[in-house]
Amino acid sequence: MFQTLEGKTIVLAVTGSIAAVETVRLSHELRRRGAEVQAVLSPAATRIVHPDALTYATGRPAITALSGLVEHVTWCGAKGAADLLLVAPCTANTIGKIANGIDDTTVTTFATTALGSGTPVLVVPAMHETMYRHRAVAENLERLNSLGVEVVPPRVEEERAKIADIETIVLRAERAVNPGPLRGRRVLVTSGACRETVDDVRVLTTRSSGRMGRAIALEAFRRGAEVTVVHADHFPCVRNIAVESAREMRDAVLSVGETEGIDIYVSAAAVSDFAPVRYSGKIPSGSPATIMLETLPKVLDEVIERYRPTAIAFKLARDADAQAATLLEKGASLVVANTPEAMGASEGTFALHSPRGILEVEGTKEEVAAALWSSVQ
Repeated sequence: MFQTLEGKTIVLAVTGSIAAVETVRLSHELRRRGAEVQAVLSPAATRIVHPDALTYATGRPAITALSGLVEHVTWCGAKGAADLLLVAPCTANTIGKIANGIDDTTVTTFATTALGSGTPVLVVPAMHETMYRHRAVAENLERLNSLGVEVVPPRVEEERAKIADIETIVLRAERAVNPGPLRGRRVLVTSGACRETVDDVRVLTTRSSGRMGRAIALEAFRRGAEVTVVHADHFPCVRNIAVESAREMRDAVLSVGETEGIDIYVSAAAVSDFAPVRYSGKIPSGSPATIMLETLPKVLDEVIERYRPTAIAFKLARDADAQAATLLEKGASLVVANTPEAMGASEGTFALHSPRGILEVEGTKEEVAAALWSSVQ
């Protein structure tokens, strides 16, 4: 597991929502990412999840009451041990108390202390949807934002504002404790395979899984960027624009470029070089068939020419040195070369070509994405 939270300490504050049952899994995931986790429970939370469960999950005695050791100051005060106070789940009751500086539970006292010391605070609401839509709750959430508290929106399902999924919470925590070298940058990523229609039932595509594009997009989010991904999938925490064909991908990319601008463009998709001349109906089976292919424009070339962003290209080849040099001459800032074996795999060996030379990177695609962003930021 890529250690995105190595060296970070997170105080996980738990309040009295039924979603508290998810905090054991959340604690495990934060620790898998390298974080040290300290659990703090409100009295209401202890009626839903036993403190011993979180003691086991975190490897530290859970805090259920404040003592003469002034735990809230030790962890979240000035020079406290915590890098982040993560309130998950956070009830409407606790949201209102934090927003108005009310301290009558362990969690609210930790929150007031963190806000006073400048420790980052991330709040993850969970409640019935009618409560979430209450005007006073909405105003309290706005007040939290004005106080510098990050709020992770809930998933509204089955008339409940359910707690965000664990992957989303962890990503938001990673972003909250990251120095943010890409903060304020608009990153556009194309990812995955394109599907070109052959006839009414068949398509022409590639073996690309989109794993590399996913890793790149999420790592850019961790580092503070505003990320848009153009693809056929859906990734958490970023804006997703759904497309299937290369023409749709080109149109979406150019639309973003014209309306919003692009600071960094990552061409990680296996964009189709050819599109079939569509057959009307279904090509009959049982006998040989000929499919005519038309060439398609290079999206990367158009983006570089129109918007002059920092451009990161991918090249699939066993010997990509010459091709990488050509792309760098055209205006790419970085060219990532990989072999066909890496397509669809979770890891591989990649060569990062830049004007400064070639950097060989071997590992998971998350590790490659981190090396990529470290090379261009």
